[in-house]
Amino acid sequence: MRDVSEDSADGGTPDVIRLIGVRETPLSVDEVFAAVGDPAAGGTALFVGTVRDHDHARAVSALSYSAHPTVERELRAVMDKVAADLPVTALAAVHRVGDLRIGDLAVVVAASGPHRAEAFEACRRLIDDLKANVPIWKHQTFAGGDDEWVGAC
Repeated sequence: MRDVSEDSADGGTPDVIRLIGVRETPLSVDEVFAAVGDPAAGGTALFVGTVRDHDHARAVSALSYSAHPTVERELRAVMDKVAADLPVTALAAVHRVGDLRIGDLAVVVAASGPHRAEAFEACRRLIDDLKANVPIWKHQTFAGGDDEWVGAC
Protein backbone atom coordinates (compact mmCIF):
# COMPACT_ATOMS: atom_id res chain seq x y z
CA MET A 1 0.00 0.00 0.00
CA ARG A 2 1.19 3.46 -0.64
CA ASP A 3 0.21 6.81 0.76
CA VAL A 4 -0.14 9.09 -2.21
CA SER A 5 -0.73 12.32 -0.30
CA GLU A 6 2.47 13.82 -1.65
CA ASP A 7 1.61 13.05 -5.29
CA SER A 8 0.15 15.72 -7.48
CA ALA A 9 -0.97 15.94 -11.05
CA ASP A 10 0.56 19.35 -11.66
CA GLY A 11 3.57 19.16 -9.35
CA GLY A 12 2.01 21.78 -7.05
CA THR A 13 -1.02 21.07 -4.92
CA PRO A 14 -1.61 17.62 -3.45
CA ASP A 15 -3.66 15.20 -5.53
CA VAL A 16 -7.30 14.55 -4.66
CA ILE A 17 -6.39 10.86 -4.34
CA ARG A 18 -4.79 10.71 -0.91
CA LEU A 19 -4.59 6.99 -0.15
CA ILE A 20 -4.63 3.84 -2.28
CA GLY A 21 -3.94 0.45 -0.79
CA VAL A 22 -4.35 -3.26 -1.29
CA ARG A 23 -2.83 -5.16 1.62
CA GLU A 24 -2.77 -8.36 3.61
CA THR A 25 -2.79 -6.56 6.97
CA PRO A 26 -5.87 -5.33 8.85
CA LEU A 27 -7.47 -2.11 7.64
CA SER A 28 -7.97 1.03 9.71
CA VAL A 29 -11.06 3.22 9.48
CA ASP A 30 -9.11 5.96 11.27
CA GLU A 31 -6.35 5.86 8.66
CA VAL A 32 -8.80 6.25 5.77
CA PHE A 33 -10.81 8.95 7.54
CA ALA A 34 -7.63 10.93 8.30
CA ALA A 35 -6.47 10.63 4.68
CA VAL A 36 -9.49 12.55 3.36
CA GLY A 37 -9.42 15.22 6.05
CA ASP A 38 -9.04 18.68 4.56
CA PRO A 39 -9.86 22.22 5.75
CA ALA A 40 -11.77 22.80 2.48
CA ALA A 41 -14.08 19.82 3.08
CA GLY A 42 -17.52 20.50 4.52
CA GLY A 43 -18.58 16.85 4.35
CA THR A 44 -16.96 13.45 4.60
CA ALA A 45 -18.56 10.10 3.78
CA LEU A 46 -17.07 6.75 4.69
CA PHE A 47 -18.02 3.20 3.69
CA VAL A 48 -16.77 0.11 5.52
CA GLY A 49 -17.33 -3.35 4.06
CA THR A 50 -17.05 -6.25 6.50
CA VAL A 51 -16.95 -10.02 6.12
CA ARG A 52 -20.35 -11.40 7.04
CA ASP A 53 -21.23 -14.88 8.24
CA HIS A 54 -23.65 -15.66 5.40
CA ASP A 55 -24.26 -15.10 1.70
CA HIS A 56 -27.56 -15.82 -0.05
CA ALA A 57 -28.92 -17.49 3.12
CA ARG A 58 -25.92 -19.87 3.31
CA ALA A 59 -23.47 -19.92 6.21
CA VAL A 60 -19.97 -18.77 5.24
CA SER A 61 -17.13 -20.54 7.06
CA ALA A 62 -14.08 -19.06 5.29
CA LEU A 63 -13.32 -16.21 2.92
CA SER A 64 -10.27 -15.10 0.97
CA TYR A 65 -9.64 -12.22 -1.42
CA SER A 66 -7.09 -12.26 -4.22
CA ALA A 67 -6.09 -9.55 -6.66
CA HIS A 68 -4.50 -9.21 -10.08
CA PRO A 69 -1.04 -7.57 -10.14
CA THR A 70 -2.60 -4.48 -11.81
CA VAL A 71 -4.99 -3.93 -8.90
CA GLU A 72 -3.55 -0.61 -7.67
CA ARG A 73 -3.38 0.78 -11.22
CA GLU A 74 -7.02 -0.16 -11.81
CA LEU A 75 -8.07 1.25 -8.44
CA ARG A 76 -6.32 4.50 -9.30
CA ALA A 77 -8.19 4.63 -12.64
CA VAL A 78 -11.51 4.26 -10.81
CA MET A 79 -10.53 6.99 -8.36
CA ASP A 80 -9.30 9.28 -11.15
CA LYS A 81 -12.69 8.93 -12.87
CA VAL A 82 -14.62 9.74 -9.69
CA ALA A 83 -12.39 12.77 -9.12
CA ALA A 84 -12.88 13.93 -12.72
CA ASP A 85 -16.65 13.51 -12.63
CA LEU A 86 -17.49 14.90 -9.18
CA PRO A 87 -16.42 17.95 -7.16
CA VAL A 88 -14.47 16.13 -4.44
CA THR A 89 -11.79 17.38 -2.11
CA ALA A 90 -10.15 14.04 -1.35
CA LEU A 91 -10.54 10.29 -1.92
CA ALA A 92 -9.11 7.24 -0.16
CA ALA A 93 -9.58 3.49 -0.66
CA VAL A 94 -7.99 0.40 0.88
CA HIS A 95 -8.88 -3.26 0.34
CA ARG A 96 -7.74 -6.46 2.06
CA VAL A 97 -6.41 -9.54 0.29
CA GLY A 98 -5.65 -12.93 1.77
CA ASP A 99 -7.61 -14.94 4.31
CA LEU A 100 -10.13 -12.98 6.37
CA ARG A 101 -12.33 -13.91 9.32
CA ILE A 102 -15.99 -13.10 9.92
CA GLY A 103 -16.18 -9.48 11.06
CA ASP A 104 -12.88 -8.40 9.49
CA LEU A 105 -12.83 -5.20 7.47
CA ALA A 106 -12.60 -6.07 3.77
CA VAL A 107 -12.71 -2.61 2.24
CA VAL A 108 -12.76 1.00 3.47
CA VAL A 109 -13.38 3.95 1.16
CA ALA A 110 -13.94 7.61 1.90
CA ALA A 111 -14.62 10.84 0.08
CA SER A 112 -14.65 14.41 1.25
CA GLY A 113 -16.15 17.34 -0.59
CA PRO A 114 -17.34 20.89 -0.22
CA HIS A 115 -20.75 19.67 1.02
CA ARG A 116 -22.33 16.43 2.23
CA ALA A 117 -24.12 15.72 -1.07
CA GLU A 118 -20.85 15.62 -3.03
CA ALA A 119 -19.17 13.49 -0.36
CA PHE A 120 -22.03 10.96 -0.27
CA GLU A 121 -22.23 10.74 -4.05
CA ALA A 122 -18.47 10.32 -4.47
CA CYS A 123 -18.23 7.67 -1.74
CA ARG A 124 -21.06 5.63 -3.21
CA ARG A 125 -19.64 5.92 -6.71
CA LEU A 126 -16.17 4.95 -5.45
CA ILE A 127 -17.30 1.71 -3.78
CA ASP A 128 -19.68 0.78 -6.61
CA ASP A 129 -17.04 1.35 -9.31
CA LEU A 130 -14.38 -0.43 -7.25
CA LYS A 131 -16.62 -3.49 -6.98
CA ALA A 132 -17.45 -3.40 -10.69
CA ASN A 133 -14.04 -2.64 -12.18
CA VAL A 134 -11.11 -3.43 -9.88
CA PRO A 135 -9.68 -6.97 -10.31
CA ILE A 136 -10.27 -8.32 -6.81
CA TRP A 137 -11.94 -11.71 -6.42
CA LYS A 138 -13.64 -13.24 -3.41
CA HIS A 139 -13.41 -16.98 -2.70
CA GLN A 140 -15.86 -18.09 -0.07
CA THR A 141 -16.33 -21.49 1.50
CA PHE A 142 -19.69 -22.44 2.94
CA ALA A 143 -20.43 -24.44 6.08
CA GLY A 144 -21.41 -27.46 3.95
CA GLY A 145 -17.93 -27.53 2.36
CA ASP A 146 -18.85 -26.22 -1.09
CA ASP A 147 -17.32 -22.98 -2.31
CA GLU A 148 -17.64 -20.26 -4.92
CA TRP A 149 -15.67 -17.48 -6.53
CA VAL A 150 -17.34 -14.09 -6.77
CA GLY A 151 -16.29 -11.51 -9.39
CA ALA A 152 -14.64 -8.22 -8.56
CA CYS A 153 -14.65 -7.50 -4.85
